[in-house]
Amino acid sequence: MAAALLACRTPEPLPPPRRLRWDTPDDDFIDADLWLPRAAAPRAAVVLFHGLEGSSRSHYAQALAWVALRRGWALIVPHFRGCSGEPNRAPRAYHSGDHAEIDGMLRQAARALAGVPLRAVGVSLGGNALLRWLQEHGDHAGAVVQAAAAVSAPLDLAAAGAAIDRGLNRWLYARHFLRTMRAKAAAFARAHPGRIDAARAMRARTLRAFDDAFTAPLHGFAGVDDYWQRASSRPHLARIAVPTLVLNARNDPFVPAASLPTPEEVGPWVRLWQPAQGGHVGFAEPRFRGDPRGQVWGVWEHVSDWLQAAAALR
Repeated sequence: MAAALLACRTPEPLPPPRRLRWDTPDDDFIDADLWLPRAAAPRAAVVLFHGLEGSSRSHYAQALAWVALRRGWALIVPHFRGCSGEPNRAPRAYHSGDHAEIDGMLRQAARALAGVPLRAVGVSLGGNALLRWLQEHGDHAGAVVQAAAAVSAPLDLAAAGAAIDRGLNRWLYARHFLRTMRAKAAAFARAHPGRIDAARAMRARTLRAFDDAFTAPLHGFAGVDDYWQRASSRPHLARIAVPTLVLNARNDPFVPAASLPTPEEVGPWVRLWQPAQGGHVGFAEPRFRGDPRGQVWGVWEHVSDWLQAAAALR
């Protein structure tokens, strides 16, 4: 929480991003925010997939944008449906295993940045969805992205869902997420009458109950257990065929350490990094001795170093 709310995101102000709007096959749109380096054409581009109820304004997006621009890279943040500040038209939202949406966003990014090598990063929900895309596309994913990283991804959604709905997490985090999610569900029900059980979604007091009432049925799952089982990326990590970093802090309140994969579960293309500290997309580091706020761009320097090195080996 301190990393998201209090820590310094960038050493200096970011320039405003350029807003792009991409059409989708279902007569809807995706809004993406693009930062381009000022001095020259970008050497590479990072496509960042945000977390639950996140956006280009999230602390990690701002920090990664600053790191990317310093390296002469572009950063593009496609927003999942309903997260760009404007309601979408289609009767659709987003979910943790949404590899079809990831595929469309990556291909739109490749068109917008024609000829610029792409690297992909996913955070939390976006990290799990990116891993599912890598798994589904196997050898073909390398034709789209050079390297990838998933940060604080809930690889086992059942374990993560149980953790966020339990104890202090339920009161601190689940209530925070549900406040905006229930409001969006109510607006969705008004725009698309009969598509969801709005009353049941509005009664949800846990992420499990909300996913069972809204997310799962809206996206074709039989229920929350079917959704969490089919959308989890942990069982399929050996199918990834692109250099991929999977970073999870072992003290993440949403992602129990016991749910993290071991090296024996992943294939040769996946590098696991599981530090003892970092929380959930936290990884705050001091800027100087006695710094009460800390900074959050240091971890994105490390991730960017890894992406650059992995891309160079291909």
